[in-house]
Amino acid sequence: MARIRIGTSEEGGTFWTEGEAIASLLKREYGVLSDILDAEQASIENAQRLEAGLIELGFMASNWIGRAYEGDAPFETPLDIRMVAPANSGAMFFIVEAGSGLQNVRDLVGRRVSIGPKGSGMVQHIYTMFDILGISFNDFDPIYLSFEEGAKALEEGKVDAQWQCPFPNAVMRTLSERMDVRILEYEPGDLNNIVDNIDFYNRAVMPAGFFRGVQRNTDQLAVVNIIATHANTDDEIVRKCVAILLENQEELATINPLFLGLNDLFTPLKSSGLSALEFGGVPLHPGAIQAYQDAGYIS
Repeated sequence: MARIRIGTSEEGGTFWTEGEAIASLLKREYGVLSDILDAEQASIENAQRLEAGLIELGFMASNWIGRAYEGDAPFETPLDIRMVAPANSGAMFFIVEAGSGLQNVRDLVGRRVSIGPKGSGMVQHIYTMFDILGISFNDFDPIYLSFEEGAKALEEGKVDAQWQCPFPNAVMRTLSERMDVRILEYEPGDLNNIVDNIDFYNRAVMPAGFFRGVQRNTDQLAVVNIIATHANTDDEIVRKCVAILLENQEELATINPLFLGLNDLFTPLKSSGLSALEFGGVPLHPGAIQAYQDAGYIS
């Protein structure tokens, strides 16, 4: 029986839970077994592991794959990686204790903020968005903790806010069950400013009741997360992965709501062709192209 390795995120995080869902269907549909490998530095670490031949599939945020392919910082040399498929477009968000006086993202100035493991993709998002907002890392106290450690620090009052990856994720769910939390919003114009200036971000509505503590609909920042592979990965492995995503969209969304709206990420293939999914100019793997042709997304 075939076996592959899938690079994800820290255990229980966004990529981890998505990897588990895909692995379950790969086993059922094709008899392919998967090892789900965690990665504290998710996008960066998975790109490096693809190049080293340590994994066959790796989850990344779309803003990183082009950097890896071109060898831009923090990558020292170009990596021979390829696009496979989009995975989700989920909202990232800041949480605070429900009774906190903080109301919006600009209130984080002068505060202690858990922003994720140092060097991780989630920290890079802070650099990117705060640069647009004119907030420097000297304007607040960045605390580099894993999501689980950051949640505990927020609960114990050791940080004033925590930067969270898209929900559902196990850390956020259990934290919201243990304490009353609230999501920070953006001042008028700030979210538009970020989206208008950074092409890999978009706006996402986090609906009321999404998890305990979300009292009303809020506009948040979202990034498309993707699945990448290496140029040398077997075509059939990649084809099967994409086929799982295309043929089981409703079931995947039932298993993990992060996959809701997945078809919206594939639809641009029909009007724009391969370039619609070649984030950062990274070519699609031949196995992925075959799957999109088989499903009628491209001719």
